[in-house]
Amino acid sequence: MIKNILPTSTVGSLPKPEWLAPSQKLWSPWKLEGDALLEAKQDALRISLHEQQLSGIDIISDGEQTRQHFVTTFIENLSGVDFKNRKTVKIRNRYDASVPVVVDEIKRQKPVFVKDAKFLRKQTNKPIKWALPGPMTMVDTLYDNHYKSKEKLAWEFAKALNEEARELQDAGVNIIQFDEPAFNVFFDSVNDWGMAALEKAIEGLHCETAIHICYGYGIKANNDWKKTLGSEWRQYEKIFPKIQNSNIDIVSLECHNSNVPLNLMELIRGKKVMVGAIDVAKNTIETPEEVAATLRKALKFVDIDNLYPSTNCGMAPLSRHVAQGKLSALSAGAEIIRKEFAI
Repeated sequence: MIKNILPTSTVGSLPKPEWLAPSQKLWSPWKLEGDALLEAKQDALRISLHEQQLSGIDIISDGEQTRQHFVTTFIENLSGVDFKNRKTVKIRNRYDASVPVVVDEIKRQKPVFVKDAKFLRKQTNKPIKWALPGPMTMVDTLYDNHYKSKEKLAWEFAKALNEEARELQDAGVNIIQFDEPAFNVFFDSVNDWGMAALEKAIEGLHCETAIHICYGYGIKANNDWKKTLGSEWRQYEKIFPKIQNSNIDIVSLECHNSNVPLNLMELIRGKKVMVGAIDVAKNTIETPEEVAATLRKALKFVDIDNLYPSTNCGMAPLSRHVAQGKLSALSAGAEIIRKEFAI
């Protein structure tokens, strides 16, 4: 499916056009509604595709142009969740947020992103990657007043995600990525039930599957948390063994400008690895040489056939100009390594 060596991709979100939603924000409200909003979202998808292609990106994503947030947009389309009477919870033990409440059984009543995926599939012949929230991160992004069990709630989310993933696969999506930043925080839960819930979410899929685990968007709460982690960030060490024994095909992790010891990738040797070679927490645009340097270091622990150069995380909080520059640097850095290996 993925033909070239070192295929580049984004992790998830890209900045939205200013005419669609206020830029450089998470949970950015739409500026349009009804049919005008639908048309604008499709226009934004076309632009996102075009900008990725101009930047030389090999695996195309939707840039999350049709959703306000990587978790809540999916939850909004499930029954059993009250978005009006909200509660305040601490997200990943880092920052307070007003979140919806689970009040009844979780059910997926209709497809959420399938129409968008079909639309994007018609626009390009390149491989497409689609991101869904992982069940554990979904549990961490709301208040449960029904199941009273994180494990039970995660299992219900996993069933809904599996239904969506199967339809995305049928729509022509080549890689389905599950975003699980919560895996980097709740290690015991990952090993007790989080990985099992994710396995349920990918059950029966024949397209490639990925898990994305990073240290978060480049927002203040996440950047402040990183400052407390010391000179070595070894969180991956606690969860990689479980992932290595899973059916997940691709592991996406944060590398560039982080304190993650890259030798931790030995724990997932044999898996495909999306190596984050672009720092999404800074506006500084990397040089191709900086990207190549990160990839060279990773190649000590990942076979070149399994290395997918990528961004550390999504880029929604950045300006479109900066995001475009970073994607171009990612592609150019990968090309440097291809030439060094004469491929």
